[in-house]
Amino acid sequence: MSACLPEDGRYCLTLACRSARGQVAAVTALLEQHGAYIEEFAVFDDVLSERFYVRTVFRIRGATDEDLETLRARYAGVLARFADAHGSIHDTRRPARVLIMVSKADHCLHDLLAQRRRGELHMDVVAVVSNHADLAPIAQAEGLPYHHFPITPETKAQQEAQVLQCIRGYGAELVVLARYMQVLSDDLCRELAGQVVNIHHSFLPGFKGARPYEQAHARGVKLIGATAHFATPDLDEGPIIEQALERVDHAYSPEQLLSTGRHVECLVLGRAIRYVLEHRVFINGLRTVVLR
Repeated sequence: MSACLPEDGRYCLTLACRSARGQVAAVTALLEQHGAYIEEFAVFDDVLSERFYVRTVFRIRGATDEDLETLRARYAGVLARFADAHGSIHDTRRPARVLIMVSKADHCLHDLLAQRRRGELHMDVVAVVSNHADLAPIAQAEGLPYHHFPITPETKAQQEAQVLQCIRGYGAELVVLARYMQVLSDDLCRELAGQVVNIHHSFLPGFKGARPYEQAHARGVKLIGATAHFATPDLDEGPIIEQALERVDHAYSPEQLLSTGRHVECLVLGRAIRYVLEHRVFINGLRTVVLR
């Protein structure tokens, strides 16, 4: 079964559990029983946390929905054999439902939508949500619903209730903060734990506020960076998924630093979202395991 045929079902299995003997054998034996052909198989044993991670991509010729449900039920039995285990079997042909949140900056939104059109990100963007109306034409041009929920310090709780209702209403499995310039409340972060990916500029030293690139220019930075991470109640301290740096020098104007920063942000966010969509990312305490 070396050639992938159109009728083949292609799936991704993930496993995270306490480190122990027999985990790889259990997964491969289960897949063998169902006639699976394994395309990819990656594992990582974290000796510090004593956690074991598995990601495998496989296909089963002529698999039906009933076959998949049977496989999932038997996999639940495998999970029950190991301590603190969780995992899933995903049909790779089904795109994930993604909701994008933005403010006024459009570069990350443009890039994500372009990658989706090119087939580089296997996702179904269900809606765009913003605290400003500025980017509505971009969403409308893509045929996407655009929800404008203004926010003030006094209305933050009500605004986040609207956001959460929107996320639940669309059945979004992943929320992307594509330069959404609002801090999510602790309650919302906990409600959506592991479902929200954020992108932000990362500098050494760090610069806060609305004009970080002007501050970076004033301090003569030599590296422009970006970090994609899961959103948590600890502001900008969630588990990191992906990072990148671009070298700059004294000749860069604040505008050139900003342009470079936007490029790096798009690059990092796109990679991070692809890793998440491909079920490569596992949260391991304050860190992530990314099985590339």
